Amino acid sequence: MAEERPTVLVTGGAGFIGGNFVLGAAGRMGVVNLDALTYAGNPRTLAPVADDPDHVFVRGRIGDRDLVARLLAEHRPTAVVNFAAETHVDRSIDGPSVFVQTNVVETQGLLDAVLDYWRGLEGETRDAFRFLHVSTDEVYGTLGPTGSFTEESPYKPNSPYSASKAASDHFVRAYHHTYGLPVLTTNCSNNYGPYHFPEKLIPLMILNALRGRPLPVYGDGQQVRDWLYVGDHCRAIERVLERGVPGEVYNVGGHNERTNLEVVKTICALLDELAPGSPHAPHESLITFVEDRPGHDRRYAIDAGKIERDLGWTPRETFESGMRKTVGWYLENREWCEGVLSGGYRQERLGLGGGRS
Repeated sequence: MAEERPTVLVTGGAGFIGGNFVLGAAGRMGVVNLDALTYAGNPRTLAPVADDPDHVFVRGRIGDRDLVARLLAEHRPTAVVNFAAETHVDRSIDGPSVFVQTNVVETQGLLDAVLDYWRGLEGETRDAFRFLHVSTDEVYGTLGPTGSFTEESPYKPNSPYSASKAASDHFVRAYHHTYGLPVLTTNCSNNYGPYHFPEKLIPLMILNALRGRPLPVYGDGQQVRDWLYVGDHCRAIERVLERGVPGEVYNVGGHNERTNLEVVKTICALLDELAPGSPHAPHESLITFVEDRPGHDRRYAIDAGKIERDLGWTPRETFESGMRKTVGWYLENREWCEGVLSGGYRQERLGLGGGRS
């Protein structure tokens, strides 16, 4: 008899990182995908698994305690992976309250539902269960010109977004130490890759350049980020699920520190090469410097030594190879991009596979 494949409850699985995780996991495990389909949740991202019987899409919020409890009881997952979050810093500056609601209040509600479910498990099933919370390096604040964030770095969030994620991290930790819930937390650096919502830096620059629109760069463009290809991040999450020690935190980074201006210039050079017929080349001429945003952190950098030493994970993509794949994907998937830019994706209700719960 074939071994039964595990089932994972993924929250936020129609978003950027969550969607990439679901697409990679489908076929190897059962996926129950809970997403509220807010502005950043895109059903088109899940089109490749629309007919996969092992993928069940459910529209709903992580703060819906009854819904989450029912999904846990019906599908009996061996793990919960929580991607669900409001993530855009600029939006958090304009309206912090929704970030507090989703990232703090509703995450705490999710933890309550999962705790009740875990307490009802027995034996090896209980021992094997994991709750993995996906977080960000922004909870650590900002760095000077040297040094890197480790798992021991103090939390010093500087935006409403990062403050809300820091609070959620603390709740996850507290549920482990207070109740024994077997949690894992990952804090990642900036992700990039396919299916990224176009208000984020890299897809915004690609799509603006293709349309001949200005490429707005905050301040002097010298803010430094460590860039992590989303496929590498998803592999790291799976590795943490498989081998991570409950209660531990694992930083995930790409070893690719670049200034924002370097990122934009790299995109422009790749577009000049990969879209030679573009009437807007050289695309670097579209770069425009704009007023810096409030509280803009100057530099992030991740020390990923712990996950590399303890769990044997390392990124496969360099910045150059990952960016080439990313720009190529956007050039080859104009329909997905246009659907997002037009807002049409928000009206769609695809049959997302396996039936709706």
